[in-house]
Amino acid sequence: MPTPKKVAEVAELQEMLSRATLTVVADYRGLKVSDLQGFRTALRAINGDARVAKNTLATLAARQVGQEQLSESLAGPTMLIVSYDDPVSVAKAVGDFARTSRILRVRSGLVGQRLVDEGGLAAIAALPSREVLIGRVVGQIQAPLYGLVGVLSGAIRQFAYVLQARIDQLGGAPDGAAAEAPAGD
Repeated sequence: MPTPKKVAEVAELQEMLSRATLTVVADYRGLKVSDLQGFRTALRAINGDARVAKNTLATLAARQVGQEQLSESLAGPTMLIVSYDDPVSVAKAVGDFARTSRILRVRSGLVGQRLVDEGGLAAIAALPSREVLIGRVVGQIQAPLYGLVGVLSGAIRQFAYVLQARIDQLGGAPDGAAAEAPAGD
């Protein structure tokens, strides 16, 4: 019979995994507590979280939320790192921390229902941030609109030039413009 503490921990892991847009499984062996605290603080700033979990409890939670693929990576000391919002920023933070600490070892990650290895997470980290991607999409949408405005204004401008040339051809400026023209020119 499971203890109430373990049941509560599985429930917390379920909630964490069900909200995650990216889940990274890493080996944290050898990291100092101060390093882990600094890493967790950095993750909180970008709407992420890191938690050390027992493999059996993490496996139970992953199965209950339909992420059985994670159980393949759950062996040895395990830290689950999740992103609740932008997976790219958390993947970058994990990659940077693993590179600077040289102790954290990324085993795998789960994006949606797809299991990716360390190389796949590095590819995700290489993507531009969500804001940059949105800006690019907006720019791609705006470009044809600016082109259309340019074409339409060019046609109107050409029509105005033709009209002005016809006015000049027929005898000069219109009645109101003749009175404003300086004498002697």
